[in-house]
Amino acid sequence: MAGFVPPPYPYDRLAPIAAEAARHDGGAVDLSIGTPCDPPPPEVVAALADPTPARGYPPSIGTPAYREAAAGWLARRFGAELPVEQVAACVGTKEFVAGVPQWLRLRNPERDTVLYPAVSYPTYAMGATLAGCRAVPVPVDDAWRIDLSRIEPADADRALCLWVNTPGNPCGGVDDLAAAADWGRRHGVPVLSDECYAEFTWNGPPRSILRSGSDGVLAVHSLSKRSNLAGARIGFYAGDGDLVGYLSEVRKHAGFMPAGPVQAAGVVAWADDEHVDEQRARYRERLDVLVEILAGMGVDARLPDGAFYLWVEDPDGDGWPLARRLASEVGAVVSPGEFYGPTGAGRVRIAAVQPLERIRLLAARAG
Repeated sequence: MAGFVPPPYPYDRLAPIAAEAARHDGGAVDLSIGTPCDPPPPEVVAALADPTPARGYPPSIGTPAYREAAAGWLARRFGAELPVEQVAACVGTKEFVAGVPQWLRLRNPERDTVLYPAVSYPTYAMGATLAGCRAVPVPVDDAWRIDLSRIEPADADRALCLWVNTPGNPCGGVDDLAAAADWGRRHGVPVLSDECYAEFTWNGPPRSILRSGSDGVLAVHSLSKRSNLAGARIGFYAGDGDLVGYLSEVRKHAGFMPAGPVQAAGVVAWADDEHVDEQRARYRERLDVLVEILAGMGVDARLPDGAFYLWVEDPDGDGWPLARRLASEVGAVVSPGEFYGPTGAGRVRIAAVQPLERIRLLAARAG
């Protein structure tokens, strides 16, 4: 009897395109994976290098200092006041996204469905699969926002949770988070709001679902993008006290605990906003330059409402032709839209994650 066979990891499928891009003098300019290239603040690095917190087991839920720093940032940045008891650490947010359906289903085995945006980060669907749940995509509207009105009543009745992502990856859409929270409360479904790009919102202020109260919702945040700490693996989830309490206890038993030095570095990072303002400026400049380069190649691209990706229509078809063209003509490696769900086919995602001088190299190659 055949069991679960993991599908190919999406970015592994880019190897031929990366090889083609690498033929250019100066090598490939990798704009496929959203991995930060900029340095974290020196104060954060110094905290990370302190060996003292590495000597003992760190608390799985997060040190008091870490949780207080995260709660302080929520209050300062979003006006969302939460007691530290409703904030808990996680080992980066990808493991949380992938694992939370399993923990929720242990608590409520009568429900078996994970709802998530039809064009989105692939781990929402994979988390459902790994938990033995139904992964049910929710259609998005013309602005790439989740369309709550198109959730089937039968799916709502079976829903274990609803994921929303604002600003969205890959499209940069900005959802009505208050409406999502209201939908979840009316249907008795926890709403999990992935807000890891909140600091990079170009259309209005940063949003959090916690502005609508904490009942029945969780906000998920990460230092990976905000503070260029993707390799350190640290984030937090916050919101409904009952959900946070349950998940933190389960995760304690499972041994999930962010490393002590990483939590200490996180305290410093959450407390400082100046380096984030500098990073916002970097991403905005890179996005503007990429839009200009693509326009020179006859490709229409527009600034998103949020995040540091361009979501670009392929005039020739399914996303792969444009990806191959960008690799062969200018040496850029980008992600075909099908990586983010079948609805994304026909587009590519371009991540502004290379230094400006590398991005300008594309313009020089385009002539």
